[in-house]
Amino acid sequence: MTITQFASAQDNHIDTIRPDAPELAHYGKFAVGVKTVQLVHTQQLDILKSRTGETTPVYDRPLTVEIWYPATLPEGQASVGQSSTYLRDGKTPITLSGKAVRDAKPNAVHGPYPLLIVSHGYPGNRFLLSHLAENLASKAYIVVAIDHTDSTYNDQAAFASTLLNRPLDQLFVLNEMARLNNSAAGGNLKGLINTEMTGLIGYSMGAYGVVNTIGGGFTEKSVKAPSSVPNGALAIRQSGNPDYLASLDKRIKAAVAFAPWGWNYGAWDASGLAGIKTPVFFIAGSADDVSGYSPGVRNIFEASVNAPRFLLTYENANHNAGAPIPAPREAWLPSSAMKRLPAEHYIDAVWDSTRMNNIAQHFVTAFLGKFLKNDATMDPYLNLIENAKEGKWSVDLNGGLKSDHTYWKGFPARTAVGLKLEQRQP
Repeated sequence: MTITQFASAQDNHIDTIRPDAPELAHYGKFAVGVKTVQLVHTQQLDILKSRTGETTPVYDRPLTVEIWYPATLPEGQASVGQSSTYLRDGKTPITLSGKAVRDAKPNAVHGPYPLLIVSHGYPGNRFLLSHLAENLASKAYIVVAIDHTDSTYNDQAAFASTLLNRPLDQLFVLNEMARLNNSAAGGNLKGLINTEMTGLIGYSMGAYGVVNTIGGGFTEKSVKAPSSVPNGALAIRQSGNPDYLASLDKRIKAAVAFAPWGWNYGAWDASGLAGIKTPVFFIAGSADDVSGYSPGVRNIFEASVNAPRFLLTYENANHNAGAPIPAPREAWLPSSAMKRLPAEHYIDAVWDSTRMNNIAQHFVTAFLGKFLKNDATMDPYLNLIENAKEGKWSVDLNGGLKSDHTYWKGFPARTAVGLKLEQRQP
């Protein structure tokens, strides 16, 4: 089969749940709606126009967000929908299919719902983790994914903008969701967004932002690095800066960090990461050659000593472990805008993308259920034997679990392999 034939045989579904998926990967009981909202963060430093030794100008920073939410559909309407976006090359338009119905009526009966803010990689866009966003919305969350200006496929610009703006964008969107929840501007989502119970989800540079937003202050070294933000502007997020400490938001109760970038850049050290007290679920591939694993993500996990924390490792996976949607069919065709196949932005050489997504959906559901909804029934899905391959499947003739059964809860027999889940308390 040629690349063209392979691509044409695929579709761009983000909602696939494999038959061997772990239990909590399956969609929840709510139909899902989705809408697009335009926001403007006024008077922000214009890093792209910053010049060393000169005053950095300010501008009104535009941010597009996608909001997935529990919905009520008319009788007989199918839970299906499509979203239009762009491929990794920033030029090829693509359509993603899922269960979310655009502009559907929100389900007001069971609200307000905890808020989740999703932050993509560099480059990326608000749909890169849409498989997870849509899945979580079906489980009674309002999920807001950000298009980070200067960092999307369409407008990728100087890295310095991403270094500074990731945590600032996340905090701004949290405040905007609180504003929309309390004003007529929120439309039919008014009164349904519980920002007092907020979770952050980030991937790569999005996870870099998450780590800083929840208390991992940047090092002086990273602030002064030649490749850092001009004029030392990153100091506003530096460890020990009183303004930075004052910005830590108590509404954020949990965080998920896929492959957080920055340890090998020198963004953090042990003293800075000790500022994290928010529960964190780290996810990484053991062969990550972008953020690094050890050294890399594992060091961030180990140094966050004052936080309840987990580290889920996909053995032999690279940087794309669990976060990106499966490669769209168009990604398997060469693009004149890229030297490599765009598919490499989404796929892993060892793991199937849908399989990784399903595992991430399962564990993020358990983690957020525990720390945002205080659901004690999630504990058995998290308190597991550390190495999945060491779990024992032991059932009686009727399928009941025997006393020596130690297999990972929620995983069908023979499916919890290639994974490791570590847990540390403060």
